[in-house]
Amino acid sequence: MTLRLLVVDDHPVVRMGLVAMLSEHADFEVVGEAADGAEAVAMSTRLTPDVVLMDLRMPVMDGAEATAQLLASPPAPAVLVLTTYDTDADIVRAVEAGANGYLLKDAPRETLADAIRRAARGETVLAPPVVARLASRLRTPAGPTLTDREAQVLQCVARGLSNAAVGRELHIGEATVKTHLLRAFEKLGVTDRTAAVTAAYKSGQIEL
Repeated sequence: MTLRLLVVDDHPVVRMGLVAMLSEHADFEVVGEAADGAEAVAMSTRLTPDVVLMDLRMPVMDGAEATAQLLASPPAPAVLVLTTYDTDADIVRAVEAGANGYLLKDAPRETLADAIRRAARGETVLAPPVVARLASRLRTPAGPTLTDREAQVLQCVARGLSNAAVGRELHIGEATVKTHLLRAFEKLGVTDRTAAVTAAYKSGQIEL
């Protein structure tokens, strides 16, 4: 059976290389190329590919959002993420969106071909570095979760605002600011503002 493939990547040279490589396999037919997630969703509806090779970081609509949209509308193709990024955030977003697999672009061509066939069969395909990251994430217990207000207070503190200034910005009293800070300190296991900001940033609950 010939597998119909849609290649999605915002770099024309990368798309060209992938198409050339995939065309060497008799059981693959590249039916389309898309430069961003929105284009991929539209083309998939029209072309009904069996497998979509999806880049992650693209303009207009990223790969994770496009994956979620593709899988929400039957008949849904299998989606195999093919990217240069292996950060925890990228991996988790792609997996949560429902991608069948996650490979890095330096994967050998036969590994990629095998992954496409497996994804088409509904199997999950993950590159070894990705498996290691997911396993590490699962082994690491989730840290304490700040309330929205506690995170807002620490976000203001990270900008160098005093308790009084935080209160004015968030329209709450200075005593309330102190209460939120103390609760955040307790949750994060710290005793000062700097340590709280650092801990909250490392856990992804505020931005710097």
